[in-house]
Amino acid sequence: MRTRSNNKIDWPAAAEALARAIPKARLHPRVVVAADAMAPRAVWGVGFSGGADSLSLLLLLWAHWPRRRAWLRGLHFDHRLRGAASRADATFCRQVCEALGMRYVGGEWPGRHPSVSEAEAREARLGFLGQKARVLWFGHHQDDVAESMLMRLARGSGAGGLAAPRPVQPQPEGRIHLRPLLDLKKSELVAALVAAGVPWREDASNESEDFFRNRIRREVLPAWTEAARRDAVAGAARARELIEEDDAAIEAWLGELPLRAPRGGLALGPLAGKPRALLRRALHRWLRAAVPELDLSRAGFEALLTSVELGKPTRHSLGREGFGVIGDGVLRFARVGKTRGKMKRPAN
Repeated sequence: MRTRSNNKIDWPAAAEALARAIPKARLHPRVVVAADAMAPRAVWGVGFSGGADSLSLLLLLWAHWPRRRAWLRGLHFDHRLRGAASRADATFCRQVCEALGMRYVGGEWPGRHPSVSEAEAREARLGFLGQKARVLWFGHHQDDVAESMLMRLARGSGAGGLAAPRPVQPQPEGRIHLRPLLDLKKSELVAALVAAGVPWREDASNESEDFFRNRIRREVLPAWTEAARRDAVAGAARARELIEEDDAAIEAWLGELPLRAPRGGLALGPLAGKPRALLRRALHRWLRAAVPELDLSRAGFEALLTSVELGKPTRHSLGREGFGVIGDGVLRFARVGKTRGKMKRPAN
């Protein structure tokens, strides 16, 4: 564990040293542009675990945007899964923030969680962070990009999933997530911290084989890089950028089509002859709006997509509440209570 007493660290000097090693020009350019354009008193919340990634982020923001220091918040969420080690992480983060003269905001996961998934832990943390600031900063780097891409490929994700994590990610209600370290490798961050004499906290759960990301990081990524005989991590980061561009192009194209029909329907005429990727996006978007509680199986979705592509009158089960009806060039959601029959819920 790369830690030592915080009392012996001149944290402002350490932050300035880290900023010299990683100048503002090394941060993701789109994030820098977005940050510089924000209102002067916008609160910036930094997801701060105490690890090398989030500590680097916190110090770089403090050093590179000195006028924002009064509005910078270190947000630490204690999952309460590692006992004394978790409490020590919180103490470390609080001491760093106090030494930098910035506000520390801590939170804990209530209740007991003897068995927890990666997704559950992540959602709990994001829920806490989202309550504390509208502008949230995360310390994801190039290695995270490669790990996320391999994980999502295993799940069969499309362009929207493979484009994650995004440097600038707008959220509902005007919120935004920013990730300025995506052009940097974890090894670069660690080397810069060591050179600056900066300690950090290590999470022992990162060594566990229980989590998919850890297995990707420890077993798959090194073997993949060795087999590639090139910088596969940088290649994944470049691919992510290109996929994000393609994803944005499809979204923009879809936004130009007049797809809204009366009574919440999806007009199919404008989609006729368009690439299947556009139809898939339009259908996903319509389902989220029409039946937000629906958990449609992959086979069920593909069957509905084929019907949309053909445009022939038909109907498909969309759960216990009703089904999708295609007729007169429109896809609509019909509730069971307003029809003569009931359709069986699609199998998961």
